[in-house]
Amino acid sequence: MDDLIVRTVTKWIVPFIQVYGIFIILHGHISPGGGFSGGAVLGSSIILITLSLGYKKASGIISHSTSALLESGSIIWYVLIGIVGIISGNNFLTNRGAGFYMGEVGDVISSGMIPLITVAIGIKVASTVITLFHTIIEED
Repeated sequence: MDDLIVRTVTKWIVPFIQVYGIFIILHGHISPGGGFSGGAVLGSSIILITLSLGYKKASGIISHSTSALLESGSIIWYVLIGIVGIISGNNFLTNRGAGFYMGEVGDVISSGMIPLITVAIGIKVASTVITLFHTIIEED
């Protein structure tokens, strides 16, 4: 799209959208939200950049290979966090039994490994949304 107003508004609003997406991911264990919804917001911000600036410039921000690497890395991160529970002699994704710091109820640093898992899910969802959108654009 070659519209000055859309490009200008996108440049101003995308950082706020991305900060909000990160906020949703990081506070998903103490408020509504989490990895899926925050990842969808982050992925949508990159789609907005792609629509306003074009595919060439947007792929300079996050390329297809980087997005694929983030997809794979986030799943590996999720599995490794789950394996910590097995190594500690408990079930996969065991939280308190694996020795994760539980913190105080309502604090950002609380609930053990749940924030780590929501970050992994958020990265996975955002990179999947970006990859799917860029793949659809590349086919045309």
